[in-house]
Amino acid sequence: MAQVTGKIIEVDKLTIWVLTDNYFDTLRPDSGITRRYRVGPGKSIHAEHGLAYFLETVVGGETGACLFDYGLDPIGVLNNIAVLGLDVGRARAFTLSHGHFDHFQGALGILRNNRDRIAPGTPFYVGAEFFNPRYSLRPGSDQPHFIGQLKREELEALGLRVVEVDEPTEVIPGGYLSGNIERSTPYEKVPPYLLIERGGNLEPDDFRGEQAFFFHVKGKGLVVLSGCAHAGIVNTVKQARKVSGIQKIHAVLGGLHLINAKPEIIGQTVADIKALRPDYIVPTHCTGFEAIVAFRQAMPNECIINTAGTQYTFAA
Repeated sequence: MAQVTGKIIEVDKLTIWVLTDNYFDTLRPDSGITRRYRVGPGKSIHAEHGLAYFLETVVGGETGACLFDYGLDPIGVLNNIAVLGLDVGRARAFTLSHGHFDHFQGALGILRNNRDRIAPGTPFYVGAEFFNPRYSLRPGSDQPHFIGQLKREELEALGLRVVEVDEPTEVIPGGYLSGNIERSTPYEKVPPYLLIERGGNLEPDDFRGEQAFFFHVKGKGLVVLSGCAHAGIVNTVKQARKVSGIQKIHAVLGGLHLINAKPEIIGQTVADIKALRPDYIVPTHCTGFEAIVAFRQAMPNECIINTAGTQYTFAA
């Protein structure tokens, strides 16, 4: 495990493929950093309530790749990997943002399908409590509803080496997991209906081990990539700035978990992200329609509407 102990490595090029997301639109136009998948005869992109990424960095001619989250339906995500022409066997590492089923449920199927192309001992990075059972309280119910559990032994049975991180950690050249995200904003709170099992008891889930990714693109600034940002996307960006020492934000991309948030929370989040002056903001997955609209209205030149299968390229 290569923890961050010195200067953050700059990447010459970063490519992020959104393997799946809640929304697909083949007619959505491209921007300067996007390449959309266009439907062809017999081929299409699968969309779902899930999120998965394939990441690739280039540093001094050296290429590194990994997967970050795996979506909900392995058949759908494997379809998307195939139509996008990607090779899971190129991954030097596998990573997970947090222990919710819409981010890990596709993992075992994807990994089993590619087992003969994955080197034994390849690391699978997780944060604290990623293997704990999780529950939610549905509206109008006082009975906890089980929402899944990823098991360490299932990953190890596939020949992977599970690595738990709590500090910022480089997992591919120039690609860093955030480490445990500090909470500083007064308004970014985890909803009380999300629960976790600890020591046989159900408790409110504070997502203490949630991980995001950050990269320093040469000449551009930081790209911050979240899964769901249960810790708060403003807290997540602040964490990346603090750890890296880089203040300039080039892009913020990922799930922002503002679905069903109160208007004042959405407004404060949008204002604080806008104040950071990112060149791009790309809300995905759990951000919610109202929050996406709010970002688009407040930051029309910076906000990009994501679609499943989109390739993002950030380069010096």
